Amino acid sequence: MNSRERFVATLTFGSPDRIPFSPGGPRESTLAAWHTQGLPRDVEWWPYLLETLGIRPEPSRPRVDLGVDFRLIPQFEEKVLERRDGHLVVQDWKGNICEISDRFDVTYLRLPKDFVTRRWLKCPVADRQDWEWMKERYRVDAPGRFPPDFAERCRELECRDYPLVVSFSGPFWQLREWCGFEGLCLLMVDQPEFVAEMAAFWTRFVSDLLEQIFRGVVPDMIHLSEDMAYKAHSMISPAMVRRFLVPSYEAWSRPARAAGVPLVGVDSDGCVAELLPIWIEAGASVCDPMEVAAHNDIVAYRERFGRAMAFQGGVDKRAIARGGRTLRAELKRVEPVVRGGGYIPGCDHGVPADVAWPDFVEYSRVLAQMTGGL
Repeated sequence: MNSRERFVATLTFGSPDRIPFSPGGPRESTLAAWHTQGLPRDVEWWPYLLETLGIRPEPSRPRVDLGVDFRLIPQFEEKVLERRDGHLVVQDWKGNICEISDRFDVTYLRLPKDFVTRRWLKCPVADRQDWEWMKERYRVDAPGRFPPDFAERCRELECRDYPLVVSFSGPFWQLREWCGFEGLCLLMVDQPEFVAEMAAFWTRFVSDLLEQIFRGVVPDMIHLSEDMAYKAHSMISPAMVRRFLVPSYEAWSRPARAAGVPLVGVDSDGCVAELLPIWIEAGASVCDPMEVAAHNDIVAYRERFGRAMAFQGGVDKRAIARGGRTLRAELKRVEPVVRGGGYIPGCDHGVPADVAWPDFVEYSRVLAQMTGGL
């Protein structure tokens, strides 16, 4: 099997030759620590890890980026508005005014290069006038929405031997980016018709892009970014999820399935126990990253949901950091789910800096043995 076939077979409860090896990856601060703990500074960490473990890289065709942009066009100017007391007040590319430590710069709000705490001061959509202006940045026919060589990219992707995942924001994630978390929650109570209007707009926008994508190529997964849970509960009630969000999920999952897309994935940090049954009903089939510190137990979820939901992640980053017996006990805990299929085990979020390089190597070695890579 190639990596594409293995990915799909694993997450559809098929019969892969082995499970994809996906330990998770570091952020900038993690790499900085690793460079003091045995990882050479002049190498890329992933090839060096494979070499250290004795895993031969799998041959693959050059990767082709589909190039479709689901983000706002034009983006806002990224700039520093104020410097004060070790902090920066900045405008990010989405139009938010945020406060961050001056150890970082504006680009850290664009890319997940590190774990950056921020405080939102102002979000771009506060009322309907802001909303009318914002909508203009989400024209399907905006220059740059599709690359000029989109048709050629689709033809090249037909011969891919790696998974093609089309990722975009779910309705909660996107409306939160426009209105802010508190602003969105207040609108759901005070102006529910306005929230429904914004969600319907986002649904149509994404649906129009997916329709054009499906005409050119059939992805292996569509993947929704939808962070919407605290450590122990959903950020909004199940009733609100059904009212405001489920119409979007169904509007995307149904045509995806009809087009032949085998997997519909949802990403959410936090405890997703209340959300999983709703996502399953709405057509989702894969969930990640399954944070253990947020009371997600994929062993219990597998018993509850059976083969209705596959998972990625689910290995406690705290156990990886402790290493030794704690790490091995954690991997032993998830082993029944690994054996049952529908699961690609890995770190349950970005690998933090308290995971030392030797412990990460040991964790990766045990994980590779468990998944058939060694």
